[in-house]
Amino acid sequence: MTTVTESLRGWLVSAAVEDRRARAGVGVAAFVLATAFAAQVAVPLPWTPVPMTLQPLFVILAGAMLGPRLGAMAMAIYVVIGATGAPVFSNGGFGIPWLLGPTGGYLVAAPAAAFVVGSVASKGAGWLRTAAALTLGVLTMYVGGVSQLLFVTGQGFGSVLSMAVLPFIAGDVTKVLTALVLLRGVAPKSPGLR
Repeated sequence: MTTVTESLRGWLVSAAVEDRRARAGVGVAAFVLATAFAAQVAVPLPWTPVPMTLQPLFVILAGAMLGPRLGAMAMAIYVVIGATGAPVFSNGGFGIPWLLGPTGGYLVAAPAAAFVVGSVASKGAGWLRTAAALTLGVLTMYVGGVSQLLFVTGQGFGSVLSMAVLPFIAGDVTKVLTALVLLRGVAPKSPGLR
């Protein structure tokens, strides 16, 4: 019976791996879940209403690994799931009011950030171009975060930059470098989903 079970399992797994749509679906679902879990790793900072999370790492990885369309789709699904009531945002946050709060701009910008990364870091791109793509993805999230905080807080641009960007630069540089290392380990083995 074990031989039959293992043969069946091998056939099912190989069929799923060979089917491009199945790989895409698994990839999108994996990044939705990974981003939700990464958002729970949140460190509050006393001088800003925005916590430091691991979320940006998975947003930029989604774009780099899934490509622009699927990466953006994964992040859009993540945002919609959180907006409809699942506690997937940082510290278990959820709902439309969360998206209208101080961290909402980063979240709403996540699909665009993944799309930018996937578009710039095209298949077979060198490491310099990939690093630039990952950095542009983080900058896209900064634009969303700064825009929302300008509206929510009513403070000046300099004050908002000190809350929305400056505290996160070192951590986000680390996330870009981590993503590069992870992509280097995956790229030669992965056939890609684009």
